[in-house]
Amino acid sequence: MKDQKTAMLYGLGTVLLWSTVATAFKLALADLAPVQMLLIACTASVLVMAGILMAQKRWHLVFALSKKQYVQSFGMGLINPCLYYFFLFGAFDRLPAQEAQPLNYTWALVLAYLSVPFLGHRLRKLDIFAGLVCYAGVVVIATRGAVTSLSFSDPLGVSLAIGSTLIWASYWIIATRDTRDPVVGLFLNFLSGLPVIALICWWTQGLALPLTGSLLAALYVGVFEMGIAFVLWSYAMKKAENTSRVSNLIFISPFLSLVFIYFILGEHILPSTYIGLVLIMGGLWLQQRKVKAREQELASGH
Repeated sequence: MKDQKTAMLYGLGTVLLWSTVATAFKLALADLAPVQMLLIACTASVLVMAGILMAQKRWHLVFALSKKQYVQSFGMGLINPCLYYFFLFGAFDRLPAQEAQPLNYTWALVLAYLSVPFLGHRLRKLDIFAGLVCYAGVVVIATRGAVTSLSFSDPLGVSLAIGSTLIWASYWIIATRDTRDPVVGLFLNFLSGLPVIALICWWTQGLALPLTGSLLAALYVGVFEMGIAFVLWSYAMKKAENTSRVSNLIFISPFLSLVFIYFILGEHILPSTYIGLVLIMGGLWLQQRKVKAREQELASGH
């Protein structure tokens, strides 16, 4: 049953959780290598999603898929969590949270561009303009305001952050053809990716993990960012009478995230971060307007 008020509450809960993860990433990476953090977070996420499926009496769906869908789970698991979080955590390991987090938000624009060749969507002038605005913000943040010099604070860190947006957008392009239950699909993807992550962690860092606050932060990421937040957001979309109103809540997250970054991590928020973030969010807002216009056209039969 549709219920916009409940959908907004689920959406706000998701946004609040998303707003804390940049801070949690940095806290976890204080004592953990990115691959160690990924191993802990992925393990926690698999357990949380298994618990959710059992609590909802949907555990049997895990065993009701075709052989092709189990193979699909392994393939998608190599993309998310493996490849995506290797890039994302690598970016957060090298960049301040206030830089890595806004750069990651450009994935929505990358998705719009990739939808043109892979899903047959049309590219409009507004898409191109939104992209110019968005990536102007990326340049401002990545150069810490030294736009004319184009001297990036950490070229590899910026490349990893931008690379993560390409991987995440590609994952959602592939997911459009995924007929599995969303939570079951994510559970199997993460379960399939976990042995690969564990093997890489054992080979590169070893499996001895420090018993510090970083361990708790990594568990928090797995439970909330990779687990509960996804389920809350899927419920928000399912309950929504107006999905655009719920989707617009994501624009709160990066600004709220800066509050946590400032007060918990103690990062001095640079003016270039504010300017760049406003440009990125402005570009995404323009792109969202185009999506809403398309939805209205379809609804009216044009």
